[in-house]
Amino acid sequence: MTLPRVKIQRLPHAADVPLPAYATAGAAGMDLACALPADAPLTLAPGARAAIPTGFVIALPEGYEGQVRPRSGLARNHGVTVLNAPGTVDCDYRGEVAVLLVNHGAESVTITRGMRIAQLVVAPVIQIMLEETGDMSETARGSGGFGSTGLGAALLEK
Repeated sequence: MTLPRVKIQRLPHAADVPLPAYATAGAAGMDLACALPADAPLTLAPGARAAIPTGFVIALPEGYEGQVRPRSGLARNHGVTVLNAPGTVDCDYRGEVAVLLVNHGAESVTITRGMRIAQLVVAPVIQIMLEETGDMSETARGSGGFGSTGLGAALLEK
C-alpha cells in the first residue's frame, strides 16, 4: 500500500526533537514530542493547563484533518490529557502545531523536551452544505439527549 506523502517542516528550535512518528506498524496515531527548551521544562500543577510546542508545521492535504489526541499512559498514570480533545489541525493551518495539555491529576507533572505528550491521527473530513428548514424528520429517539438511552446494553429492534 502506498502511503500519502505529507510535507512537514521542522522548526529551528526543534532541531533535536523527533518528528511525529508511529510507534508500531499498527498504530493509528503518530506520537507528538514536546519542543520546550531543554533548560526550561514546564511543571504542570494540578488543574493547570498550557500550550506545549511540538516544533513542526505540517501541510495536510485538502479533505484531511489532524486530530490531536491524548496519550493513554499520561492520562492513566498522571491525569494529564489534551484539554480540547481531540484538538483539530485544519488542512489550511500553517503554524506550529501545539498541544493544549491539562493536568487533572492530584500531583504536579513536569513536561520536558522530547517527551511524548500526545498523538496525531490524520483522518478524512467531509464538509457539508446546511439547508435551513422549518420541519425535521421524526426518529425513534426524537429529541432525547444526554443520558436518554440509559447505561445498559443497547437493544436494537430488527
